[in-house]
Amino acid sequence: MQKIEHIGIAVKDIESANNTYEKLLGYEPYKQEEVDSEGVITSFFTMGESKIELLAATNPDSPIAKFIEKKGEGIHHIAFAVADIHAEVDRLKAEGFQIINEEPRKGADNKLVVFVHPKSSNGVLVELCQEIE
Repeated sequence: MQKIEHIGIAVKDIESANNTYEKLLGYEPYKQEEVDSEGVITSFFTMGESKIELLAATNPDSPIAKFIEKKGEGIHHIAFAVADIHAEVDRLKAEGFQIINEEPRKGADNKLVVFVHPKSSNGVLVELCQEIE
Protein backbone atom coordinates (compact mmCIF):
# COMPACT_ATOMS: atom_id res chain seq x y z
CA MET A 1 0.00 0.00 0.00
CA GLN A 2 1.31 3.40 -0.97
CA LYS A 3 -0.65 6.00 1.03
CA ILE A 4 -4.06 6.95 2.35
CA GLU A 5 -5.85 7.84 -0.89
CA HIS A 6 -8.99 9.23 0.73
CA ILE A 7 -11.40 9.04 3.62
CA GLY A 8 -15.01 8.43 2.59
CA ILE A 9 -17.75 10.23 4.51
CA ALA A 10 -21.40 9.23 4.12
CA VAL A 11 -23.76 12.22 3.93
CA LYS A 12 -27.50 12.63 3.49
CA ASP A 13 -27.35 15.63 1.17
CA ILE A 14 -24.36 16.25 -1.10
CA GLU A 15 -25.02 19.96 -1.64
CA SER A 16 -25.40 20.68 2.06
CA ALA A 17 -22.30 18.63 2.86
CA ASN A 18 -20.33 20.39 0.10
CA ASN A 19 -21.30 23.71 1.65
CA THR A 20 -20.18 22.53 5.10
CA TYR A 21 -16.82 21.23 3.86
CA GLU A 22 -16.23 24.32 1.70
CA LYS A 23 -16.59 26.42 4.85
CA LEU A 24 -14.48 24.01 6.91
CA LEU A 25 -11.61 23.68 4.41
CA GLY A 26 -11.83 27.09 2.76
CA TYR A 27 -12.16 25.84 -0.83
CA GLU A 28 -14.54 24.02 -3.17
CA PRO A 29 -14.44 20.35 -4.20
CA TYR A 30 -12.36 19.69 -7.30
CA LYS A 31 -14.79 17.11 -8.65
CA GLN A 32 -18.35 15.87 -8.29
CA GLU A 33 -19.29 12.59 -9.95
CA GLU A 34 -22.13 10.08 -9.98
CA VAL A 35 -21.25 6.36 -9.80
CA ASP A 36 -24.37 4.57 -11.02
CA SER A 37 -23.08 1.08 -10.15
CA GLU A 38 -22.80 2.09 -6.46
CA GLY A 39 -25.89 4.31 -6.36
CA VAL A 40 -23.94 7.34 -5.13
CA ILE A 41 -22.94 10.85 -6.02
CA THR A 42 -19.50 11.85 -4.77
CA SER A 43 -17.58 15.07 -4.18
CA PHE A 44 -13.82 15.17 -3.69
CA PHE A 45 -11.74 17.68 -1.75
CA THR A 46 -7.94 17.53 -1.80
CA MET A 47 -6.04 17.47 1.49
CA GLY A 48 -2.33 17.48 0.67
CA GLU A 49 -1.62 14.10 -0.89
CA SER A 50 -4.91 12.65 0.38
CA LYS A 51 -8.55 13.44 -0.27
CA ILE A 52 -11.91 13.65 1.44
CA GLU A 53 -14.72 11.93 -0.48
CA LEU A 54 -18.31 12.85 0.38
CA LEU A 55 -20.82 10.16 -0.64
CA ALA A 56 -24.59 10.62 -0.89
CA ALA A 57 -27.06 7.95 -1.98
CA THR A 58 -28.90 8.37 -5.27
CA ASN A 59 -31.41 5.64 -4.42
CA PRO A 60 -32.74 4.06 -1.22
CA ASP A 61 -31.20 0.65 -1.98
CA SER A 62 -27.61 1.89 -2.31
CA PRO A 63 -24.96 0.82 0.22
CA ILE A 64 -24.61 4.44 1.39
CA ALA A 65 -28.36 4.78 2.02
CA LYS A 66 -28.28 1.57 4.07
CA PHE A 67 -25.19 2.73 5.98
CA ILE A 68 -26.79 6.08 6.89
CA GLU A 69 -30.04 4.36 7.90
CA LYS A 70 -28.11 2.04 10.23
CA LYS A 71 -25.33 4.30 11.55
CA GLY A 72 -26.13 7.85 10.48
CA GLU A 73 -23.83 10.23 8.66
CA GLY A 74 -20.11 9.92 9.25
CA ILE A 75 -16.92 8.15 8.24
CA HIS A 76 -17.79 5.30 5.91
CA HIS A 77 -14.40 3.98 4.77
CA ILE A 78 -10.69 4.57 4.46
CA ALA A 79 -9.09 4.07 1.06
CA PHE A 80 -5.50 3.15 0.34
CA ALA A 81 -3.72 3.71 -2.97
CA VAL A 82 -2.08 0.59 -4.39
CA ALA A 83 0.19 0.06 -7.40
CA ASP A 84 -1.18 -3.39 -8.34
CA ILE A 85 -4.70 -4.04 -7.07
CA HIS A 86 -4.72 -7.71 -8.15
CA ALA A 87 -1.48 -8.45 -6.29
CA GLU A 88 -2.76 -6.59 -3.21
CA VAL A 89 -6.02 -8.60 -3.21
CA ASP A 90 -4.01 -11.85 -3.44
CA ARG A 91 -1.72 -10.71 -0.60
CA LEU A 92 -4.62 -9.73 1.67
CA LYS A 93 -6.52 -12.96 0.96
CA ALA A 94 -3.37 -14.94 1.87
CA GLU A 95 -3.25 -12.95 5.13
CA GLY A 96 -6.84 -14.00 5.91
CA PHE A 97 -8.73 -10.82 5.03
CA GLN A 98 -12.26 -11.15 3.67
CA ILE A 99 -12.58 -9.40 0.30
CA ILE A 100 -16.05 -8.13 -0.64
CA ASN A 101 -15.45 -7.89 -4.41
CA GLU A 102 -12.41 -9.83 -5.55
CA GLU A 103 -12.70 -8.51 -9.10
CA PRO A 104 -11.84 -4.81 -9.22
CA ARG A 105 -14.56 -2.52 -10.54
CA LYS A 106 -14.60 1.06 -11.76
CA GLY A 107 -15.10 3.50 -8.92
CA ALA A 108 -15.11 7.27 -8.66
CA ASP A 109 -12.20 9.55 -9.53
CA ASN A 110 -10.80 7.27 -12.28
CA LYS A 111 -9.97 4.36 -9.97
CA LEU A 112 -10.31 0.60 -9.93
CA VAL A 113 -11.59 -0.39 -6.49
CA VAL A 114 -11.88 -3.41 -4.23
CA PHE A 115 -13.33 -3.46 -0.72
CA VAL A 116 -12.13 -5.37 2.35
CA HIS A 117 -14.92 -6.44 4.70
CA PRO A 118 -14.97 -4.58 8.03
CA LYS A 119 -15.30 -7.90 9.89
CA SER A 120 -11.71 -8.67 8.97
CA SER A 121 -10.28 -5.17 9.55
CA ASN A 122 -11.36 -4.23 13.07
CA GLY A 123 -14.73 -2.79 12.02
CA VAL A 124 -13.34 -0.49 9.30
CA LEU A 125 -14.42 -0.79 5.67
CA VAL A 126 -11.19 -0.60 3.66
CA GLU A 127 -11.07 0.36 0.01
CA LEU A 128 -8.12 -0.39 -2.26
CA CYS A 129 -7.71 2.08 -5.14
CA GLN A 130 -5.59 1.82 -8.25
CA GLU A 131 -5.41 4.67 -10.76
CA ILE A 132 -6.78 3.67 -14.18
CA GLU A 133 -4.10 4.35 -16.80
